Formats: sequence, structure tokens, C-alpha cells
Amino acid sequence: MVKIRNFIDADRGSWDAFAESHPRGSPFHTIAWKNCMERTFGYRPFFFGAYRGDRLTGILPMFLTEGFITGKTLISSPFAVYGGILAEDEESRNGLRDRAAELGKSLRVQYIELRNAWPEQCVGWSPLRRYATFTQPLSTTDPEVLLQEVPKKTRNMVRKSLKTPFEIRRVRDLKNFERLHSFTLRRLGTPSFPPRHFTEILRQFGTGIDICEVAIEGRVVGSSLSFLFRGEMHIYYAATDPAYNHLATNYRMYFENMLWAASAGYSVYDFGRTKLGTGTFEFKRHWNTTQRELPYEVLLVERKDLPNFSPINPKFELATRLWRRIPLPLTRIAGPWLVRLFP
Repeated sequence: MVKIRNFIDADRGSWDAFAESHPRGSPFHTIAWKNCMERTFGYRPFFFGAYRGDRLTGILPMFLTEGFITGKTLISSPFAVYGGILAEDEESRNGLRDRAAELGKSLRVQYIELRNAWPEQCVGWSPLRRYATFTQPLSTTDPEVLLQEVPKKTRNMVRKSLKTPFEIRRVRDLKNFERLHSFTLRRLGTPSFPPRHFTEILRQFGTGIDICEVAIEGRVVGSSLSFLFRGEMHIYYAATDPAYNHLATNYRMYFENMLWAASAGYSVYDFGRTKLGTGTFEFKRHWNTTQRELPYEVLLVERKDLPNFSPINPKFELATRLWRRIPLPLTRIAGPWLVRLFP
């Protein structure tokens, strides 16, 4: 018989071991991500484990978030592309699902969101179909072989980027990345993260984080922050200077990341979550990737309709346009306060 228990900090070893050994585990199921969400944004964690005796058979990380627009919510997990229940069997999965529902009702949240990455994680709640993810097996460290594996359009753009004498750096300094990333989010009409978000990620995940910089004539014009997790490289945050887009900087960064990951022994390159029908969706689709829709699920508790707090929601169109006009220094001050309201 399965019993559901609250997570205790002393159990970190068994929790992380389960997340890393489960075939659908992700960096966002780990205690490191829990610490990031707690320490940077103050979200309250509710971590539940399913047990048969003393053996862990399932885990569910959730966080209570609250904002004047979204109200109280339980999310697995905030600012993460993947989340939801990891379980060995149906009884464990159902037990964790029921405990989450009970908690949501007792806290009177608006809704509970499970950011499932795979269909077998689903628990039967209302589907939220807005995102897809893309992955590609890594099988070569030879640039020419990799070029032949990608579609012609992408191959031509990569070849164009290779004509520019970019310098590719692997660094541990976040300064250039944070500068480019905040500028990119302002351009997209999205609030920027506080710098300590990235600092905490680097502190918590350590060597499980890769930071790549693309520079030309000493100026960093592209940067990415990726998770290295269980044989996979997940590019999670990326940004380029639009003044250098004509040099195909973005294509060069992804290409170099894939070659580096393959040479480091990683077998999968995860391009990450993308909203359906966007320009980024088309960019990732043209790398010979495998696409799958992300089967997110929502349980409505106090709320009556499915939430949509995405920046592409027409209701936020005016706010998005206005944000693009605000001077960058002001967005870097106000952004960290606003972004925590939309996890």
C-alpha cells in the first residue's frame, strides 16, 4: 500500500536520486530547483513523496504562488518547462494527484497546474495545450556531418555564421548573459528576471550549468545558459544582440552548443519549450528536431476557466507594447518585481 508523506529536507539524497533515475526526471524536479524558487522568489514549496514502506515510489514538487492577477496557484513547477508527477506505478501517481487536489482545495487556490513533459505523467485533469518542445539526438562531433543532418535552410544559415570569426567561450561569469537576456526580454515585452535568479541557479546546480558566449571583436553578442542533466543538454535561457542578427549569431550559438555537448558525452540536445505558432517555434522546428506537444494539465479549484497568462494573450497586448517602450534601466528595476507574478 502506498502512503503519501511530506518531504523532509533530510531526505534530499533519496529525492534527487529518484528524480535523476526516473526516465522522465528533469532538472526542475530536483531540490536545487526548489532552493532557487524559494530563495529568489519566496514561493512556498509543497513536496510530496509516495512510499511503499521506506521505499520512495513517486515524487511531486509543487509551489504556492500568489499575485494580484493570477491569485493563489499551485504550480509544478514555476518558471520551469517541465514538472508534474514522477511515479513508478499508477497507485503512486494517483496518490500524489489526490494529495495535490486536497491541498489545492484546503488552500483555496485558483487552480493547480502540472507541467507534464510526457503523456504517461498525465492524471486526467483538464489539458492545457499551448506549448511544444523539441529534442535532437547528438551523434557526431564533426561539424560537416552535423551540417548535413540539418535541413537546407538551417544549414545555409549556419554556414553563413561560420564565415564570421566569432569567438566561442565557455564561462562562469553571468554578467554578459544577464545583460543580453534582460535586453531581449524587454524587446519581447516581457519583464526581466532579477540577476540573483541566475546567480542562484549557478550556485545550486554548479557544474550542471553551462554558460556559452559568442563574441566578435571582443564584444559578447550572444549567450546561453543550459542545464546539463543525465546525459542531456537543455538550453534554457538564450539571448543575442539584434544588431548582429545579420551574422546569424543565434544559429552559430546553437550549432556550437550541439557540437560541444556531443564532445562532452551528452546524447540529447533539448531545445526547450516554445509557444505553438511563434517564430521561435519555426526556428527550432528547422533543426531536424523531434517535436512533441507538452501535455500540461490544470485542475480548476476556485477559478472557472482555464488560465492564460502568456505574453501572447491578446489581453496583454497593450501592456506588452508599452513595456517595449520603457527605458531598459527601468525595466531592470521593475521587471524582477513583476516577473514573480507570472511564474
